[in-house]
Amino acid sequence: MNAAANYYTRDRTEMIPALPNSYNKVLEIGCGEGRFRANLELPTEYWGLEPVPEAAEVAREVLDQVLVGTYEQQADQLPEDYFDLVICNDVIEHMTSHDFFFRSIQSKLCKEGVLVASIPNVRHILNLYELLVKKDWEYKDAGILDRTHYRFFTEKSLRAILAQHQYQIEHFEGINRYEGDSLIKGLFGQLVTAFLGKDTRYLQFAIRVRKK
Repeated sequence: MNAAANYYTRDRTEMIPALPNSYNKVLEIGCGEGRFRANLELPTEYWGLEPVPEAAEVAREVLDQVLVGTYEQQADQLPEDYFDLVICNDVIEHMTSHDFFFRSIQSKLCKEGVLVASIPNVRHILNLYELLVKKDWEYKDAGILDRTHYRFFTEKSLRAILAQHQYQIEHFEGINRYEGDSLIKGLFGQLVTAFLGKDTRYLQFAIRVRKK
């Protein structure tokens, strides 16, 4: 299975610490084949939204409701003031307008609802290595420079966007820490971390936020 196809089958267990203690009605945007549901311990009414029809068909076997399309296409079909947990694992960067999403999704959340998301870190060491050492910025089929990404985020810019849209941060941590897969990259990583900060070690940020 190639890297792009792997998007639809990952269970993303590293996101479990970002989940809230309680939830009942769940919406996962970009649910793939629906495998993330296995990480939730509580019984739920679980909705999925998936733009790839083949993955959505598989998801229908394990989720309660599945809509086919992007969030922008299907937002009007989602109930208002309904979900207490919305999950977006590496999805927001694929949206044509993250501002529209951060505004719109608030109306889908109930009063105590939370948004849990994984968002790639463009300041990741390997991306900086490609840019600063190899002097390259090559789009790929998957990863930080996925050719279908519309937006790129750093920790600073992500925090600013959340504040702009009136979200209260409950959980914010780096996930999928990079330790180096070669001597050169390992040494480069140590230098980058020392001079540019620990955030460069993390491939993504896992967040849990609620509307203020």
